[in-house]
Amino acid sequence: MSDIASQSWFWPALIVVVGLPIVLLVLTEVNAALTRRGHPAAKVVRLVRNYLVPVGALLLLLSQVTLSEEDFTWTRVVATIFGFLVILVLLNGLNVVLFSTAERGSWRERLPSIFVDILRLLLIIVCLAILFAWVWGADVGGLFTALGVSSIVIGLALQNAIGPVVSGLFLLFEQPFRLGDWLDTGSVRGRVIEVNWRAVHIDTGNGIQIVPNGSLAGASFTNLSRAPGPYSVSTTLTFATDDAPQDVIALVRGVAGALPMVAPGEKPSAYPVGGGKYLVNIPVSGPAKEEQTIALFLTWLWYAARRRELHLDGDLTDDYNTPERLLECLRVVAPSLHLSLDELETFAPSARLERYGIGEVIQRSGMIPDTTGVIAFGTAHLSAPTEDGGEIPLGALGVNDFVGLTALTHEKLYTTIVAATDVTLVTVSVPVLEDLVHKRPALAREIGQTIDNRRTMAQEAGADVSETRGLAGR
Repeated sequence: MSDIASQSWFWPALIVVVGLPIVLLVLTEVNAALTRRGHPAAKVVRLVRNYLVPVGALLLLLSQVTLSEEDFTWTRVVATIFGFLVILVLLNGLNVVLFSTAERGSWRERLPSIFVDILRLLLIIVCLAILFAWVWGADVGGLFTALGVSSIVIGLALQNAIGPVVSGLFLLFEQPFRLGDWLDTGSVRGRVIEVNWRAVHIDTGNGIQIVPNGSLAGASFTNLSRAPGPYSVSTTLTFATDDAPQDVIALVRGVAGALPMVAPGEKPSAYPVGGGKYLVNIPVSGPAKEEQTIALFLTWLWYAARRRELHLDGDLTDDYNTPERLLECLRVVAPSLHLSLDELETFAPSARLERYGIGEVIQRSGMIPDTTGVIAFGTAHLSAPTEDGGEIPLGALGVNDFVGLTALTHEKLYTTIVAATDVTLVTVSVPVLEDLVHKRPALAREIGQTIDNRRTMAQEAGADVSETRGLAGR
């Protein structure tokens, strides 16, 4: 036994016979555990178990056998295959350690893929050179010298062409913007839709602008999507100089604050800048909503300014709110107000017209109105508020339906009314309405019944929502 143990091949053979099954068993368990967790290292472990360890064991056994020169060549072939497998495991292992498990936002996650490919190529060249020098005795010193000199020559010749590309690659590594961000370079403004190693593609709304990475790296630009707070949409408005600034500011803030694009918890601001001009800042969630916000804001402001008798853009005329149109609308709503046609001209000075644009809130639940109106033209949505701030649709309102009925009882409104189309209201003040219901008991009964109906609808809708949530919670 001692004679066998003293042989040079005994211990390597024992290691293969005993150690190989143990190593394969351990690697199998490790692979199963990593696979259950979905870890990217499972692929590397399978590569080591299925190929590297068996080939390494074969190479260890062959190295202990005295062979002819021809057979020794096959040993070198096995050693070369083993070396290739080692290189493959090394590359996959580095990829898992450095990049597959990189945290979001870290330098490893931001590193452009072309840098990774270049690093992988360099590692392969170096490892292959070492492998062939070790196994086959190849002289690779001259190869590295030639490659170094060639790289210097090529780099000097192409420095003007490669410089912008390298600058762009470092820009990608820094990643001052991502897909979907809005950039303002001074000459280009839009949303980033594609980023590659050569250029950034920006959607300007009028086409796709291709901006080379080198241009961005060598100049300053603004990432509008990475503001410290909400993105501010700004616009300048002009009113007549006779309009009181406080009235204008209150109007502008009220209209801007009702926009659905306003960022939660934020409030618009407005202040005069002289010459009847006012600067308005509306905080929204991002620059993508800028055009939509401005368009809706200016639309609603046009209607609201005429309701408040303020003169947007210095316009001192209102061709809609005329005595002739007021009489026309009074004829439409006369049945709801219990007015005869003979009474319209006498009643006209006590009423006024109000117009609302699509989407504007005509009345909001929880407020106490100071006027009551009747719809003369258009339709509106009726809804009730929920506990979480939402709205439950209750139906639609049309011509001759009332708005702001609780002005008479000085109660808070139970429902919200939003214009579905352009809406024209005939409104009357509380004293005028009180005089009407005093002289017309039937009108008082209709108003009271309408208030009760809407209160009941709002309460029933709230109860239905609570019941549905309770069943869902079970």
